[in-house]
Amino acid sequence: MANESKKDFNAMLKDSKDMPKYVKITDEASIKKYGGDNMYFAPPMAYDEVMKKIPYGEVITVGEIRDYFAKKNNADFTDPITAGIFTSIVAWASYQRKEDETPYWRTLKADGELNPKYPEGIELQKKLLEKEGHTIIQKGRTNIRYYVKDYEKSMFEL
Repeated sequence: MANESKKDFNAMLKDSKDMPKYVKITDEASIKKYGGDNMYFAPPMAYDEVMKKIPYGEVITVGEIRDYFAKKNNADFTDPITAGIFTSIVAWASYQRKEDETPYWRTLKADGELNPKYPEGIELQKKLLEKEGHTIIQKGRTNIRYYVKDYEKSMFEL
């Protein structure tokens, strides 16, 4: 996201965008990839509510949150694009607030990867996760990425 300092992420968080909603998809490749045609869209606040549940020392992936929403709402899958956008909005909204913090740093990308789109990029998320006892590892030589080592052992179950 660009110009984060000029955006009101808490207003974005509260804008439901006419969600929750379901959409029937017809693209055969997507149906095959996601295992069905019933796609669910959760509103931004739903991501905030779930991300607030992750306790100290534990983590979750965006994919696990998506699976939770799909199962809870009898859908085949939850939209991956809005999931990524909304977890970033949650992170920035929490970062802009003085109170009622959401521990967004505990929500990881696939395979335990840290999210460079969170406030202050990888550095703040890395610092906060290490403070909670996690080990962060670096992978790659040119396209360097950071991951929580053995994140599966610290996964929170919704």
